[in-house]
Amino acid sequence: MNSERTLSLWISKADLMSLALALLLIAINALAVSAQTRPRARDLGIPFPGQTGPMNGITDVPGVAVGHVTLIEGEGKLIPGKGPIRTGVTAILPRPRGNWDPVFAATFNQNGNGDMTGINWIKESGFLEGPILLTGTHSVGTVRDAAIQWQLRNGREFIFTYPIVAETFDFLNDANGEHVKAAHAFDALDRARPGRVEEGAVGGGTGMGCNGFKGGIGTSSRVITASQGGYTVGVLVQCNYGGDLRILGVPIRPEITDLRTCTTLQGPLSRPWTVGIPPCPATGGGARMGRQGDGEMGNDGRLDDHEGRGSIIVIVATDAPLLPHQLERIARRVSLGLGRLGSFAGNSSGDLFLAFSTANAGAAKPDGTPSLVMLPNDRIDPLFGATIDATEEAVVNAMLAAQTMTGADGIRVFGLPGDRVVTAMRKYNRMK
Repeated sequence: MNSERTLSLWISKADLMSLALALLLIAINALAVSAQTRPRARDLGIPFPGQTGPMNGITDVPGVAVGHVTLIEGEGKLIPGKGPIRTGVTAILPRPRGNWDPVFAATFNQNGNGDMTGINWIKESGFLEGPILLTGTHSVGTVRDAAIQWQLRNGREFIFTYPIVAETFDFLNDANGEHVKAAHAFDALDRARPGRVEEGAVGGGTGMGCNGFKGGIGTSSRVITASQGGYTVGVLVQCNYGGDLRILGVPIRPEITDLRTCTTLQGPLSRPWTVGIPPCPATGGGARMGRQGDGEMGNDGRLDDHEGRGSIIVIVATDAPLLPHQLERIARRVSLGLGRLGSFAGNSSGDLFLAFSTANAGAAKPDGTPSLVMLPNDRIDPLFGATIDATEEAVVNAMLAAQTMTGADGIRVFGLPGDRVVTAMRKYNRMK
């Protein structure tokens, strides 16, 4: 499946089938990356502050790698167990493949209506051991179990381990159909690479919506100045939350009112929370969906009923030498970036954040007394700002990359149109 894996001389039929599937998925992924043509925020000229790394992504932190597996199949009315399928898996390796040295880490829950497995040991020990995986809500168990087996197959030795798997609810998917299999998690991990990260409706972000538009995976980075240490902060998001969408203070969502979520099907839909989603007109999207005074997104800034069920996972990586208590402070700053975008961390939203540092290699070794390096607290402010800025830009990149998608029950969520974002930014004098 990759050049680093040593295959035994004897290969079973099942192994051959798995190998063929992996090679096919790799080819599909390569085509998808080359086909990603929608502009990122900076391509449009949106003046986000700060200096980015060369990829403007989490992989600008040396050693970090990302891989996706995307599953899209079928259309029309939801048939439980059959589809339509709009889901996937995203994998993040904190260190280069085969390097099992744990990294210092910390987590923070802005609102806990979500799941991130394995965090009890992070809170207790201060270390993240192994990869991070993102997927849909009801695929967490399958992906977690697969992460254990993948690590064993790739040479990690342990008595027991607690994989980190986080989720958001892929409402465009047959979410109860258990379409994500262990092989998909294996492939996402095998395909994790440094360099450019594919964004939008890919991997774990395939079936997601964000701020009333199509959501998914997005990433961004910041490099602080040499006088501040020259460190890199990289952020990756899986965005599926509800908000009124502001970019650099500009109220984008009130400027684009004709692209609301709608359905291409007639008659009642199959899931209770879809009640009130209007049919799609010949052009554009649906009208306001909520009941009068209850969940609408009108002049009062409130949301359509279904949007409060969304969530967001944010992973922050840095090469700055931060200890776990400092990384928790970094993770908390993610909330400020989301607040800039219009998120209010609704009751039904799982807003879960994890931050890790690739510095202090060997800190977890069981023998001797490791020597650690720590950035003084008085010098941490630039990293706070970098986290906030990169979080905001990562969400916008996710939304700009994600194209309009129609999923289960014909529910259609529109991609955020970059040209109309630019028009709104110019209207409010945030762009020339």
